[in-house]
Amino acid sequence: MSARVTALAATALLSLAAAPALAQSVAVTNATLVIGDGSAPIRGGTVIVSGGKVVSAGIGVAVPAGMRTIDAGGKFVTPGIVVAVTDLGLVDVESDDTSNDTGSSRAPFGAALDYSAAINPSAQPIAISRAAGVTRAAVIGGATNSIFAGQGAVIDLGADSDPVVQSRAFQFVELGEDGGRIAGGSRVAAHAVLRNALAEARDLARRHGPNVAAADMRLATATPERPGDTVLNRFDAAALVPVVNGLQPLYVRAERAADIRAALALKADFPLLKLVIVGATEGWQVAGELAQARVPVIAKPLSDLPSDFEHLAATQSNVGRMSAAGVRVSLGAFADQPRHATQYAGNLVGLTRVPRASGLTWDKAIASITSGPADAIGMGDKFGSLKAGRAGDLVIWDGDPLEMTSGVVSVFIDGVEQPLENHQTRLRNRYMQPQEGALPKAYDW
Repeated sequence: MSARVTALAATALLSLAAAPALAQSVAVTNATLVIGDGSAPIRGGTVIVSGGKVVSAGIGVAVPAGMRTIDAGGKFVTPGIVVAVTDLGLVDVESDDTSNDTGSSRAPFGAALDYSAAINPSAQPIAISRAAGVTRAAVIGGATNSIFAGQGAVIDLGADSDPVVQSRAFQFVELGEDGGRIAGGSRVAAHAVLRNALAEARDLARRHGPNVAAADMRLATATPERPGDTVLNRFDAAALVPVVNGLQPLYVRAERAADIRAALALKADFPLLKLVIVGATEGWQVAGELAQARVPVIAKPLSDLPSDFEHLAATQSNVGRMSAAGVRVSLGAFADQPRHATQYAGNLVGLTRVPRASGLTWDKAIASITSGPADAIGMGDKFGSLKAGRAGDLVIWDGDPLEMTSGVVSVFIDGVEQPLENHQTRLRNRYMQPQEGALPKAYDW
């Protein structure tokens, strides 16, 4: 067995050896407390977590006798960072195709793909992101042989073997240049494929009557005969039934303004759709329409280069302008680097100091990577803020979390304190103080 394979195996065994820990009752006091809902930080605040949930957070909160108490010493305490649209857990090493489950270019399915089955809780990008304060993520691969990438999963980044919070949480579809290329070489084809797919799913649901339970694949096997001119296979059609019935959000990646308008127009024929626009490089040009339609946006932050024709109107002020227009915009689409979320949010704060530029206030910037993505995912009532009843996900920082020089002191997920060690920290420790002679061992059996 090679040294590389041995090292990977040892790391995996160590990761899987950690049994799920029980939720702890803990109070963090004397904190610069950030609720995460866009409100200002609370100096001298206290947050209490019990049974895996936030019990209370604010000023003058009484700490129950005997509860473990952490004095934050004035440090920032925030909700865990929430990242929407990432491939966390689907990739171990990007350059090694055998460890990459982000695409299914030869699969006969698109919409039916369920990414929750491939998420690896031992993948090092999860541990690295957890150490950077990321506690929840919406995970999806990329569209390859179909404009539909499949059904994404919501996960937590806890150090245990059960990361999936909700499987089949949303459907993802590619429009724009990538969607047009996949569908046959044109946006015209992509829009025709999308509308036909939604129509076939609606027809399938109608054949089962008004009480169809639309969230599983039983529709694909226990169905009356479908018309002979159908394009979708049964499994893909069944997977889209929750979308047309409004039970599963449809994430639409669209960059240019015209593509965003085309996505919004779908509501006229499919009124139950729960649309979420992803990317939205030119979203500022249709901000009023997005706000009026109350469609949330998960934007790529600081995309400012006209790299192709669907990015011609790119500007760093995109997120700020959409927010000012009333769009429910949050940051996401970080692919495999969700740990950069705080950096991007901080840059948007910096934009407010640039003449004629539009950014976000500090309070809104924090919300854009905590409660904002949680709301866009449709689970803002479960996590994303330190409001009572939300998951006990909190992060203690050694400085302003939106400053690049700040780091994470502690991370709690569902009230469980998490390990912050990962292969990057182990390599750092191994080589921090080099000495003559043999190097320290890279791993232990």
